[in-house]
Parts: sequence; structure tokens; C-alpha cells
Amino acid sequence: MQVRELYQDFIIEYSPNHVYTSPNGRFRTLSLDHDSGSGFTSKVKLLFGQFDMQIKLVPGRSAGTVVAFYLKSGDSNNRDEVDFEFLGNVIGKPYGLQTNIFSDGSGNREQRIHLWFDPTKDFHTYSILWNIYLIMFMVDGIPIRVYRNHADKGVQYPQWKPMNLVASIWNGEGWATRGGKDKIDWSKAPFIASFRDYKVDACFWRGNAGFCRANSPSNWWNNPRFSQLNPRQRKMLIWVRKYYMYYDYCTDHKRFPSLPKECTIAL
Repeated sequence: MQVRELYQDFIIEYSPNHVYTSPNGRFRTLSLDHDSGSGFTSKVKLLFGQFDMQIKLVPGRSAGTVVAFYLKSGDSNNRDEVDFEFLGNVIGKPYGLQTNIFSDGSGNREQRIHLWFDPTKDFHTYSILWNIYLIMFMVDGIPIRVYRNHADKGVQYPQWKPMNLVASIWNGEGWATRGGKDKIDWSKAPFIASFRDYKVDACFWRGNAGFCRANSPSNWWNNPRFSQLNPRQRKMLIWVRKYYMYYDYCTDHKRFPSLPKECTIAL
């Protein structure tokens, strides 16, 4: 995958006065203050592929803020979406990362982990691999979550709707940090997140889902070898789940007395 220029491949979605892009187009910041957040979105829609972004999160006290890097099919009630959401924190506490998946408007598939490093000190690479078999979220190449395509068993899976790639920062103080207990301290604004070295290798939408779903040399991500994790990836995923996961909707029996179907199917 080649590094791309942000200004070439993305448009500013809202609040352009809260967005800075370096002259070479390889670096961009988004800011949040009491007036507004900000965001940018890809010019084209994509269906399957791998998407990487290096991100440095808001330094200092960022409680109540949310930085997001995600795929979305649209704003309608039946949208598909694949989300990284970085939950602002209190100084001295580990940074929380939530992942979520929507299919045909149905979400509520949250998992949350604590990152094992300080993501405000340097850039780290956050990746989504999305193919006809699975969705894999990765941090610096380490799998942190896998969501499999069990559509044949009645589980919803995003696989027909092309999506835009989006980055944003916004006010999530109603829920983001300790369930909304820690609010935004606006005296610390502006809250600034940094993005660089975006890479994408994906199927550009041309109105033909069949083309993007094909297993072909150009659609390398649909090769059957990417339907499973390799031994190292499986080992690292187990490590993340054992030591850093602090919420999994599939174990929340209070919220889901009858667990969603995908939770009862083995990885």
C-alpha cells in the first residue's frame, strides 16, 4: 500500500476552520472546542479492502472527547458502519478504545479495550481489514478484534453497501468517559488530534458489488488465506482480550438477556 495525500483523497466534512493540513498534504489535525468539532471524509466510496491511518490522540486531559476513524455507508437509519472510537480520558488513566459495527442500521456491538501504550505521545497505526470473510481491527498490526461474516447463519454483516472512510473529533461527554461521569473541561480547549500517512488498498465503488466481492489478484483481501488469522495473530488477539479488554457486549447478560446470535458462534 502506498502512502496517500490527505488533501487529494478527502474533503473536509464540517468546520474547515477547525482543520489544518500541512503543505505536503501528508499531515492533518482536527480540533474540538466549545463551538464545534471537525471531520473529513473520503471523496470516493469503497467496498472491502484495508485502511490504515497513523493517529496521535489528544494530549492531556481529554475526558468527554471522542476521536473517530471509521467506515460509513451513509446517514440513514439502515446504514453500515465499522468504527474505531477513541474515548478521551483523565490524566494518569489508560486510554480507552471502543470498536463497533453496524449492519443495516443495527449496531450495539461494542467492545472496549485499554491501550497498552500512551497514544498521545506518538503516532500509532490503526487499521481495518474488511473482506468477504471478516472484519479485523488492528493496532500497530496487532489484531484487537475480529468480527466474522456469519450471514449464512442469520447474522448481519456489512457486505453490500459501499462506504466512505471518515475521521472526526466530537463532543461525547454524555457517555465517552466512565459512562459520562467525566465531562469535558472546556478550559483545556482546543482539543487536537493528529493524522498522517494514510494508506488504503481497497475496491473503489463503481456500482458493481460483484466486482468488489470477487477473489482476484487486485482484490487480494478476498483471498481465502485472509479468512483466518495466522498463528501469531491468534496469539496476539488472545493476549489483548485477556489483559486489555474491559467490555464485551457478548458477555453483557444484563443488557442482552438473550445474547446476539454471533456471540454464540465460535471465532
